Amino acid sequence: MANPIVLIPARMSATRLPGKPLADIHGAPMIVHVWRRAMEADVGPVWVAADDARVVDAVAAAGGRAIMTSPDHSSGSDRIFEALSAVDAAGAHDVVVNVQGDLPTIERSVVRACLAPLAEDAVDIATLATPIVREEEKDDPNVVKAIGTELSATRLRALYFTRARAPWGEGRLLHHIGLYAYRREALSRFVALPPSPLERREKLEQLRALEAGMRIDITLVDAAPLGVDAIGDLERARDMLAPRTYA
Repeated sequence: MANPIVLIPARMSATRLPGKPLADIHGAPMIVHVWRRAMEADVGPVWVAADDARVVDAVAAAGGRAIMTSPDHSSGSDRIFEALSAVDAAGAHDVVVNVQGDLPTIERSVVRACLAPLAEDAVDIATLATPIVREEEKDDPNVVKAIGTELSATRLRALYFTRARAPWGEGRLLHHIGLYAYRREALSRFVALPPSPLERREKLEQLRALEAGMRIDITLVDAAPLGVDAIGDLERARDMLAPRTYA
């Protein structure tokens, strides 16, 4: 990859956990933990794209860079595109990595893994998935399933994403991880497209890209990072990130 940039969208008005970018995790807001993980990945400069000045201030206080974006965006991809246009108007960065702002425990190797498929010119967008191991997740609509044609032991070309249990029959099911790496021109094309029929039905914006004929490839990783959507998730994140003491 010639010159990636990492953008982290942060929205204060989450339905299930309002104000979650600023939720405290051992003395630091959650968005700061995500920024730190993205910095540790060391793939390019990192910016937080926020819809609230308090988030911008929190990131700046931690030594990071953040920019205000419109509070009216309906998706993270729209938010990062506005931020990209502001912080890199000259177009120096040809790859844009979208790290969700509610992944405070994400590992740096996972961020790096998302870039790998873009080494192939035909790939527009890259993302991640991991095998589902918990039985209850197979029928959970909040666990999005990725379906693809296997290209290697760790790589697939995406055919579909769904909240249903799929594909049918024997074999593994894959949990899609909502972290994306876009070619800059692919992100520009994507945000200009109207929501697609399958996107509206499944409530999964990546289907817009597939319906438009864009190619999405998937890298398989060992485990899904914890996404913080509710108070229970926040408590799990606090436990996972708690300083450990040993006798």
